[in-house]
Amino acid sequence: MRALPIAVAVLAAALTLTACSDSDGGSDSGDKDTGGKKTSASTACKADQVGTDVAASEAPAAGDSGTVSVTLTNSSGADCTLEGFPGVDLRAGSVSRTVPAEEAAQPEKLTVKPDEAVTFTITYVRGAAGDTEKSAAVKTVKFSLPGAADDTADELSFAWKYGEVALRSKTEPDASVTPFQRTGD
Repeated sequence: MRALPIAVAVLAAALTLTACSDSDGGSDSGDKDTGGKKTSASTACKADQVGTDVAASEAPAAGDSGTVSVTLTNSSGADCTLEGFPGVDLRAGSVSRTVPAEEAAQPEKLTVKPDEAVTFTITYVRGAAGDTEKSAAVKTVKFSLPGAADDTADELSFAWKYGEVALRSKTEPDASVTPFQRTGD
């Protein structure tokens, strides 16, 4: 009478397979089925996985506006995402001032493919040299990527060579930063 246990096992297996079927057109779990391999959404870009290039249109004199464009290239070998604004701090000695986001800008979520580049731009007003009340003698720019860990190991930086930055107040530079955009947009 071995047939009964085998029949029960076959029936249980058939019921299990029927329960796993998605024939009712229900929603998926967010993962994509790509020929037997499951893939999930890409992760946030990290500082140690991007190359950085800086180009500027320096403000020529106090009161003039200038721009500094920062291009990031994904060198991780996998897709990563950027959404929002970089966190940008202008450092003058031991004083750090955060650059506010451009008010009218609408960030979008960007999936950055390997070797693809994106950019953000810092717009600033040049301050008067030596006027410590109305200008910051910026030496370094430190910035972080959205979604990155909140530690200094995940910061990127570059030397500021574009003159003093005017101040709106003691703590706020007369500057703004755009969201990430695809290079050429």
